[in-house]
Order: sequence, then C-alpha cells, then structure tokens
Amino acid sequence: MSEPKPPAPTSTPTPGDTYKGWLFKWTNYIKGYQRRWFVLSNGLLSYYRTQAEMGHTCRGTINLATANIAVEDSCNFVISNGGAQTYHLKASSEVERQRWITALELAKAKAVHMQAESDDSSDDFPTAAPVSAQGGSSCISEVQSTLRTLSSKVEDLITCNDLIVKHGSALQRSLSELEGLRVGGDTGEKIRQVTERATLFRITSNAMINACRDFLSMAQSHSKRWQKALQMERDQKIRLEETLEQLAKQHNHLERAFRGATVLPRSFSNPTLADKGGALVKGDASDEDDDNEFFDAMEDPAEFITVPADPKFHRRSGSNVSGISTETGTDDQSFDDLSLASNTESPQPLELEPVRQRRTVIPDKPNYYLNLWSIMKNCIGKELSKIPMPVNFNEPLSMLQRLSEDLEYYELLDKAAKCHSSLEQMCYVAAFTVSSYSTTVHRTGKPFNPLLGETFELDRLKESGFRSLCEQVSHHPPAAAHHAFSEKGWTLRQEITLASKFRGKYLSIMPLGSIQCLFDKSNNHYSWKKVTTTVHNIIVGKLWIDQSGEIDVVNHKTGDRCHLKFTPYSYFSRDVPRKVTGVVTDKDGKAHYVLSGTWDERMEFSRIMQSSKGENGSEGRQRTVYQTLKAKEIWKKNPLPEAAENMYYFSSLALTLNEPEEGVALTDSRWRPDQRLMEEGRWEEANAEKQRLEEKQRSVRREREREAVKASSTPEEDAHPDSYQALWFEKIHDSVSGETLHVYKGGYWEAKDQGSWEMCPDIF
Repeated sequence: MSEPKPPAPTSTPTPGDTYKGWLFKWTNYIKGYQRRWFVLSNGLLSYYRTQAEMGHTCRGTINLATANIAVEDSCNFVISNGGAQTYHLKASSEVERQRWITALELAKAKAVHMQAESDDSSDDFPTAAPVSAQGGSSCISEVQSTLRTLSSKVEDLITCNDLIVKHGSALQRSLSELEGLRVGGDTGEKIRQVTERATLFRITSNAMINACRDFLSMAQSHSKRWQKALQMERDQKIRLEETLEQLAKQHNHLERAFRGATVLPRSFSNPTLADKGGALVKGDASDEDDDNEFFDAMEDPAEFITVPADPKFHRRSGSNVSGISTETGTDDQSFDDLSLASNTESPQPLELEPVRQRRTVIPDKPNYYLNLWSIMKNCIGKELSKIPMPVNFNEPLSMLQRLSEDLEYYELLDKAAKCHSSLEQMCYVAAFTVSSYSTTVHRTGKPFNPLLGETFELDRLKESGFRSLCEQVSHHPPAAAHHAFSEKGWTLRQEITLASKFRGKYLSIMPLGSIQCLFDKSNNHYSWKKVTTTVHNIIVGKLWIDQSGEIDVVNHKTGDRCHLKFTPYSYFSRDVPRKVTGVVTDKDGKAHYVLSGTWDERMEFSRIMQSSKGENGSEGRQRTVYQTLKAKEIWKKNPLPEAAENMYYFSSLALTLNEPEEGVALTDSRWRPDQRLMEEGRWEEANAEKQRLEEKQRSVRREREREAVKASSTPEEDAHPDSYQALWFEKIHDSVSGETLHVYKGGYWEAKDQGSWEMCPDIF
C-alpha cells in the first residue's frame, strides 16, 4: 500500500507548531491497520480519514498533556491517555516515526507546561471568592511572563542542541582527517582547526549547560505552587462530587413524589459509580473502531419496581388497600428494626493470646512489555487451561488461593448463623454470594493453574474463627475442591471447574460446579452456582471485567429461594454499572425481601410489606410492585490497601495468602517456586520454573497412565488416565441437593498438628 509521506520539517518542530502527515492506525483485529491523516496542533493530536475531512469531520482527538508515548519497534508507537483512549500507530519508516516522536514529545512538554501554568494562575487566590479585576490581571500577567521566560529557555536549549550537533560533526571530520594525516607541512594547520572547533564545541556545551541550569532553577521555584494548585483541584473535585450526589438524591426524591413509583432504590446511582461505569468503555470512540463488546440496550430490564411502604403499615394488617387486591408480607416470626440491629452487631472478641501480624505489602509488579497478540492469535476457540501462558499474564496467586478469597466477607455467614428467620438468613447468604465477586473488578491477572494434588490452607481460627482447605482434585478438566468450617456454626463447601473460551475480543469464563453452605443450628442447607465472568479488550485496549448471569440460592430444607440477577454492562443503558438485584421468596413463591446494589461496592435489602401487580413493562409483561420498608445496608466492600495498583490490586486478605508460613503441607501453594519467583519480580526465572513444573506434571501423568494400563484386568478394559485419588477429599452424592461433588473426608488438620506430611506427593 503506497502512502504519501509527510514533508520533512526544515527544522525540529517546536511545541506550538502544526505537524501533519499520514500514519497507519490500528482499528481492530479484523481490519488491522488503516491509513489516516493526522494533525498535531496546540497539544492535541487529531486524525481524519482523508485530508478533505479536516473541515467538517474529526474522527478522534487525544490530549497529549495527559498522554503517554511509547515506542514499540522501528516503525510502531503507541499513544495512550491512561485507558480511555489508546492509539496504536505505525509510520512508513523509522526516520518518519522518529520525526513524529520528536514532534509529539515536544508538543506534550509544551501542553503539560501550559496546563501547569494555567492551574497556577489561581494559586495566589485560594478561596472561592471572585478575584478582583486588578488581581486577576496581575495574576495573568505573572503567568504570561513566566511562560515567556520558560519558552525562551526552551528555545535556547533547541538552538544549543542544533549547534552541538553541527560543531560535533565538524570536529569529528577534523579528527578523522588528523588520524589519516601523514607527517608534513600542513600538520600545524590541521591541528589549529581541530583546536578551534573543539573550543567552539566546548563553548556551546557550556551555554547549553547554563541554559539547562536556569530552566531547572525556574521549574524548582514553581514546583511548590504547582503542587498546591493540584491539591486545590482535588479538594474542589471532592466537593463537587459530594454536591452532585446530594443533587442526585434530591432529584430521585422529587421523581418518586411526582410519579408515585420508581425503579429500584437509586441509592447507588451516584456520580462515583457512574464514572466507574463510564471507564469501562475503553479505546477510541470513532465510527471505525468496534473493539469493545457491548450488550444490547435494554429500555427497562427491571422485572419489578419498589415503592416506599406506609411507615405505619407494620402496625396494622389487611389485604385490601385502596381497593387493590394485595398480599401482606408478614413472616411467621416477627421482624423489625430492633432485630435487624441486633443481628448486624459483631460479637465482642475474646483474644487470649496475641494475633499474628500478617504482611500488608508485596513487591511491586514489574512493568514488563509482552506482545499479547503474538501469543493469543493461534489460541482463538481454545480453552484457557490448555493455552501455555507465560507468567507475564499471571498474578502471584494460584486458583486455590483465589477460591479461598471467597471467604473475605466471612462475617456475613457469621451473622447468618445467628438469624432465627430462615428468610432473613437467606438475605445474608445471598449477600455473601455477591461479595465474592468484589475482588475481581480490577484483577485482570490470570491465577496460576494448580498442579494435581496441590493444596492450600487458610487457617484463621484464632483471628476469625474459621479454617479453610482447598485441593486440586482433577487436572483435565481442572477441578478444585474447597471446604471451610467456622466455630460460629457454618460450613462452606464447593467444587469448581472452569470452562473458558477465547473469542478474540473477549474471554468468557464459565464456572461449573456447585457451592453449598450448611448451618449447624438450623440445619438449613443452601446451594447455588456462580455466574459467567467476561474479560473484555483482550487484544486492543485496557482490560476490564464484567459479571453477568443469574443465580438461584436455594434453601433445600425450607424451600426458600433468592433469585439474583447480575445485569451485564451496556453502553446504552442508564442503569447503574455492575448492578445486582434480587428477591427472596418462600416455598409458596411469596416475596419477603428485595435486594439491590452492585457486585463491586455494596448491597442493601428491604423488607416487603405489600405487593401488587403494576403496569406493563417494555416487553408487555406485567411487573410486580413491592412496597418496602427503608433499605438497610447488608454488605459493603472493604477499601483496597494503599498503592494497590502496584500490587496487582490485591485486597488486604489477598496480600497475606502467599505469605510464607511454617507447618503447612508440602503441597501447599505457598511452596510453588514459580509463583514465589514471580512475586519477587524474577519473571524470567519464574517462566523457566513454570515450564519445569508443567513438564514434571506431564511425565507423572504418563507414568500414571502406564500403571493404570498394567493394572487393567483385561486387555479390553479402558484405563482412565485421570484416575487420581484426592488425598483429603472424596467424591460423594449429596442426597439433599442431588449433586455429586468432592467433600472433605478429614485428617488434614490432625496431620498438621502432628507435623506429619509423609503422605503428601512430591509435586514441586
């Protein structure tokens, strides 16, 4: 493909100059690179399909003041402003790429400088009061004066740089001539020329050094003012967010008063969450780039609506209100605000010995670049577990440790164990199922696939009153069994198998298997399954994660049920991003509680006092109207540790999972050498160790197959290659839930107390 080359500039472009030319821009993995006309002007890089479009249609613009410029190879480079926009560009030659890089870097420096000076204009007037005309004029004059001074220093640096290049080349030629010169009469003349040119070079270098010193001194004198201005901007942003949140709540109340009925309580529709949802749409928003995966827009996806109940309703009973046939939402047992408060209180801790202090930081994640497309282009349609991945895509935790993270909000099960009402208990169990997804919102790294027989224990008996054990019980398909029990009277067990498919633009992870929770006091037996996790922007753009699907939490003893709906993200929807809604019903289908919230922030639940059939929805279905009491918060996400973005976005619990600990089994994930090397930042060694462990596992599998064939009673008998017997779990059929899963058979914690691990296989 021929492309017009941009005219070579006669001199190095200054930050304010306009620079134009043709470049190839990456659109998507189907169309590849497409030629576009780019224009760099006033710190903004814009592009068009043709030069004729410059007068009427701009396809995209990126502000260089907040952008990062990275060179990939001889012709390719990337411009990104932190995730919202990313341009993958390619020049026709290395020389042309260098011209663009030079122009972009100079334009970025100019834009950053002008933005800092603009912010600094309000430094002398920190209050929000109007600035007088005289004061504003003097402030602007000061900024303009400083800007002119800095610009002149930059011009001095550019001029000196050109002179150094010129005189340096002349000096090099003279030195070359001097080396090839034979002893003769013109020796003195040549030496004199070299001396003169060396002197010019030295004088120019000194001038450049002095200019750099002046520039640095000027920047240092203004750094404190810039920092103060930045802090003021942050404070104003916080105040603005709080004001907008209050306005949104007031607007919501006015809507309710006007219409008499609205969608689920909008307590979560605040600007902060809305901004988070907006950040999910990554990449360029032009008409040609269809990198992102969006779901169909839904006009009104809610299957029900809620309205505030009469505050005095719980003191009277009746089945007819205003002539409408309704159902009263009364339970067999009384339930009021006092019982809610008592159940949400945490018990007083009784610590007889000091609790172990666990680590709060891990080594920062190295910034290693890796071409993802070169690895993934041959893997479309394959299962993720069968793709050989380097540790660059991993996080320093195994899947067993990620499974144990489901217990981060174990307090919800502690509170559920105290509930006298099974319906109230269902609310806490449902909130616990939602809370397990809160750690995934920023966690785009892939956990290490556990080796067959690998285990992981999470002993928090002294701190939190529970113990947890995971074991990899199958290799193909990969399956992990998990068992946790608490002194507060609950047991959690699950067996999870991951089915994953890479679809080019996104990766779908479908957890298969069941999760069960049993309570000792009431003998209530709950079970549910996980929803689908989707990782978007696999090839181009910043990775982001979404959860979508439906969960039915069932109490097999009483027949109670909670139907949870995880709404998929839609660019066109006005709903809160990452929204979750649910209704708790008894065995007769009568609704008692409504749950609402987001899977990455918090959940609320409301007591239903009355229900009736309302207006038809967008699809012609008649929606149910629930009159509820005031919503109460049942779960809220714990804040991430400081600098979590440098530590794989680990939560406080996740930071402690791979901490070395004495007394654990020899098969524990903490002993994995490749995972440990990766956590320490030694990724090359970790990759080599990962390959060694995988090859060792394959050889053990082949040996097990040979032994199974020898043990066959007849030649026709088929020896199953995965006839592996788990060490701490056994497969049983659960008569209550009707499912078959691996259940803990005991012995692990007794072996730990004795320090006897002879039965553990050598897997590392």
